[in-house]
Order: sequence, then C-alpha cells, then structure tokens
Amino acid sequence: MRTRTGRSELEGLRQSGSLKLLFPRRDNSAVQAVLVNTAGGVTGGDRFSLRAEIRKGAAATLTTQAAERAYRAQGTAPGRIDTRLTLAERAHLNWLPQETILFDGCAIRRNLRIDMAGDARLLMVESLVFGRAAMGETLTGAQFSDRIEIRRGGRIAHLDVLHFGGNVADHLARPHVAVGAGAMASLVLIGPDAAAHLAPVRAALPATGGASLVGEDMLLMRLLAPDSFLLRRTLVPILNRLIHNALPRPWMI
Repeated sequence: MRTRTGRSELEGLRQSGSLKLLFPRRDNSAVQAVLVNTAGGVTGGDRFSLRAEIRKGAAATLTTQAAERAYRAQGTAPGRIDTRLTLAERAHLNWLPQETILFDGCAIRRNLRIDMAGDARLLMVESLVFGRAAMGETLTGAQFSDRIEIRRGGRIAHLDVLHFGGNVADHLARPHVAVGAGAMASLVLIGPDAAAHLAPVRAALPATGGASLVGEDMLLMRLLAPDSFLLRRTLVPILNRLIHNALPRPWMI
C-alpha cells in the first residue's frame, strides 16, 4: 500500500492458490482489503502465506470474509499459516481477522510477525474459538501452535506464544488457565492514543478480561468468554471504539 494525492492505494498484488484478496468499495482515504480462503478452511499439510507492506504514511485495514476453520488433519503434517506485515514510517494498519475456529483433531501452526517503524500505528486482534459450543463440540485431541511477534524499530515490542496439544478442553478447564472458556481474543493497540483508551476498554470488559498499558503507547488486552457469541458481544464494541465505528462490514454479517 502507498499514498497518492492524499489517499492510500494498492501498489501491487500477487496472489495464487485458494487465498484471495478482495477490495470492497470505500468511503475514506484508507484501503480496506478482505482475505478470502476459497478452500473453506485449513487442514493438515496446507500452506498459507501472506505478505503485506504498508508504505510511508499509508493506511489500511485487513480483515477476513468469515471465520477461518481449522479442520481435522489427516496424518501428522500440520497446516501452516504464515503472515508477515511491514509498516513504514507513519503507516497505519488495522489487522482485524475474524475468529479462527479449532475443530477436534486439527493440527495447525500459525506465525504472525509484524515489523513496524517507531511512529507507525497498529491495531491487531486475534481470536480463537475452541470448538463450536452450539454444536456440542469439545477439543479432546488437537494440536495448535501460535506465535505473534511485533517489532518496533527492529526490537521486539510484543511476543505472545501459545501451544495447545492433546486434550485441549481439559487444559482450558483448569482454574489457572481459562476456567473452561470456549473462546479467547488478544488485542494490541500501538499508537499515541493508546493510553486514552485504557479506562474505557477496561470498563467494557467482563471479569474474564483484562487490559494494561505497556509504556505510554501500547495497550494490551486479553478476553476469555464461554463461546464466540459472548466473545463478540464484548469485542465488537471495543473494536468500534478503537477504529471510530468503522469496523469492516464482514464483521457485521
């Protein structure tokens, strides 16, 4: 993405396989892009890779058409999802994928790395659903590894690593882990207005959520909920506040 005559625009695009990028009509100066997995989900042996660069002064929102689904794997090879995002000076990115739903028997390794300039702005959210509660699903045998790394000016500013294996439901039921939660969201806001959002975000969270400020300009939030519906009921108003009621339309469908 780059800026031209005061508006952000697409500079180049290369895509192949089942991962596609669509660009809905917009009404502001930022670019909005929607990731679509035409395969319908991820299973063992799949490979998905995304690279995006937001150049100096440009602004973009990246989201997904729907929740991603991590299906039962056949064999031992995991499905891999690798994402690398780069933000240049004064760039602005909202990384807002919808939930990833883990199915029993899935095997997924996911890696998200964001390299950003010191004065760039980032809003990132990642949500997980541990089986569909309405369908009575539980994860009694699944493998999921997740790594989120954010670097500012070449230095690690945030590192979040999760690994679930075996009977995930039993692990999540432990009081010091998730007290039986069926869904989780992690949010990072990096920007000069982060401190101003701390109190309102905390006020919007239930007892199973928490938010804190790291330094003067990085807000971290973690939210647990019994299921994806209750997770969204808390998360959507918070996201709308942070992006000034401009949540991408796929989130509202």
